[in-house]
Amino acid sequence: MKTLSLKARTDKDGIVKLEIPTNISEKEIEIVLVIQTTSDEAVDSLGYPIGYFDDTYGAFADNPIERHQPTQLDIREDLE
Repeated sequence: MKTLSLKARTDKDGIVKLEIPTNISEKEIEIVLVIQTTSDEAVDSLGYPIGYFDDTYGAFADNPIERHQPTQLDIREDLE
């Protein structure tokens, strides 16, 4: 399996044309294509937007998420 990553630009009609050399002739191949727009937003080394954690840290401080414990435990069959 060979993974190829490239960038292309669509034309005014939203069409992109790809020509990909494979060095494989006269064989059936499978092609997986993922289309996503690229972002001009600056990201850190892990891929998060710059300042993401500074902006979101403590967001639930005034309304924390609570997980209530069940009133009864599940009764399960014994393992053999």
